[in-house]
Amino acid sequence: MSSKRKLPERILMGPGPSGVHPRVLQAMAMPLTGHLDPVFLEIMDEVKGLLQMVFGTENELTAPMSGTGSAGMETVFVNLVEPGDKVIVCVKGLFGQRMVDMGRRCGAEVVQVDGAWGDVIYPEQVEAALRQHPDAKLVSIVQAETSTGVLQPLGEISGLVHDAGALLVVDAVTSLGGTHVDVDKNGIDACFSGTQKCLSVPPGLAPVTMNSRAEEVLLNRKSPVQSWYLDLSMIRNYWGQERFYHHTAPISMIFALREALEMLAEEGLENAIKRHQELGAVLQAGLEEMGLELVVAPQHRLPQLTVVRIPEGVSDAQVRGRLLNEYGIEIGGGLGEFKGKVWRIGLMGSSCKLRNVTLVLSALREILDSI
Repeated sequence: MSSKRKLPERILMGPGPSGVHPRVLQAMAMPLTGHLDPVFLEIMDEVKGLLQMVFGTENELTAPMSGTGSAGMETVFVNLVEPGDKVIVCVKGLFGQRMVDMGRRCGAEVVQVDGAWGDVIYPEQVEAALRQHPDAKLVSIVQAETSTGVLQPLGEISGLVHDAGALLVVDAVTSLGGTHVDVDKNGIDACFSGTQKCLSVPPGLAPVTMNSRAEEVLLNRKSPVQSWYLDLSMIRNYWGQERFYHHTAPISMIFALREALEMLAEEGLENAIKRHQELGAVLQAGLEEMGLELVVAPQHRLPQLTVVRIPEGVSDAQVRGRLLNEYGIEIGGGLGEFKGKVWRIGLMGSSCKLRNVTLVLSALREILDSI
């Protein structure tokens, strides 16, 4: 006999995943088609166009990869980096460190540009690294660092990278759909994201886009892409007009992504970004009114992910446990250098609601007052 587990209802306000709208869940329950069915191919075209809209790009090579956001990161690295290449990786948090690891696994010589956790990478740091390493193939940087809540300015750094003849790679896992990414405007050559943050789709897809400069690097490789599964030189033919089979697409996840992107288009990307900005400001003001210290300077704070220092003498696990068990609210703890020192409160996608801001502020105040 089988038993059905009853799952508790959670208000997801951590660093991801975010809450998923019922329309998206219903889309996942639609009858399956084949991955080469004409109807599914039409949906693929719709998804591609909607992704181009949210990325802010006209890149032909734009597609959701099978896998979570880290698969998007790995896709970009394994396709653009070959053994012996030199790459510059900007590190100001855990996910910059992850790109260092991936670069090394691709056989690259990795030059690390370090910034303080909770601060941005400054253009002069990138300029100095490019001057010292003029043969660098690419520079990678995280736009929205999930481990620290920092929003990284890209404009000036993009110009420096292109003046040096390198490619700019950007991690937009937490920014896409909640912050302007503007791939074309910002001169981003390759960008990747994930579905489980501001797009409010369950984890499992990683949108990726590459411009013609990055495609040229891919198509002129001296060695095969080290990952068959993530090889864009083949996958591009499935998402392009040829429709050559590569691997079986995660059909239900594509249905979900299409629905979420359609909802984003209905709201309007600018309106969605404004919603994240306004409610993020309300949350941050409320936390400061409680006497809590925010890690990131106001001009560099992510609206969709706020990092709060844990007050002296307060137990991280106790507070997060009570939020979860007594109020059904999930927030995140710290990672890396911030482990045990901060809370990470997310306001992403479908979870970005005034009601949720009010709930988490009220619950956190009651818990801290009782300690």
